[in-house]
Amino acid sequence: MGEHYFAERPGTASRRRTVDLVLPDLHLRLDTDSGVFSPDRVDPGTRVLLETVPPPPKDGDLLDLGCGYGPIALTLATRSSQARVWGVDVNRRALELAERNANTAGLDNVRFILADDLDPGLRFAAIWSNPPIRIGKAALHDLLLTWLPRLTPTGRAHLVVQKHLGSDSLQRWLDAQGHPTERIASRSAYRVLRVAPRTRTTTETGSTEGHTR
Repeated sequence: MGEHYFAERPGTASRRRTVDLVLPDLHLRLDTDSGVFSPDRVDPGTRVLLETVPPPPKDGDLLDLGCGYGPIALTLATRSSQARVWGVDVNRRALELAERNANTAGLDNVRFILADDLDPGLRFAAIWSNPPIRIGKAALHDLLLTWLPRLTPTGRAHLVVQKHLGSDSLQRWLDAQGHPTERIASRSAYRVLRVAPRTRTTTETGSTEGHTR
């Protein structure tokens, strides 16, 4: 696989190219480069996510977690022109590409930023993600437990994960963490999971009722 796409500053020599994201409601030509996730084509899992999720909220703050060069965030920005869309990643090369792609597409309601630099007070009406499974299970769990609690009470996250990379076990783990999770789509060995805000446990609430944080 070469250098991991989740390096902050990829050392891989630059090799620019373009890919097309074609969906029923949009067509974007995107600049990509070596050292970023899926540089030769829009990742099949990303495409499954974008073709199966329900429409995003019309306004509010929306998040693409692990945005890469921006296909998910730019789709969010196109479908919800009144929303404020954020794309976060650790890969600076990917963020620069995503910003360029937003400018090319004429989308001014989306910003791309290092994950650590995003305002910790922001809460999201939606989180869409093709999460970086290859960072390892422990790191992935830490990532999700950092960002999923930042959903608004009515917000939902949609994650796409390959079955053979642990989508079913991830669904069970999210449920065990108090995040009600359901599979809403299955195609080409990919699963799309819808994740609700965490529910408080009996110990946390002092009662037997669950309350959404």
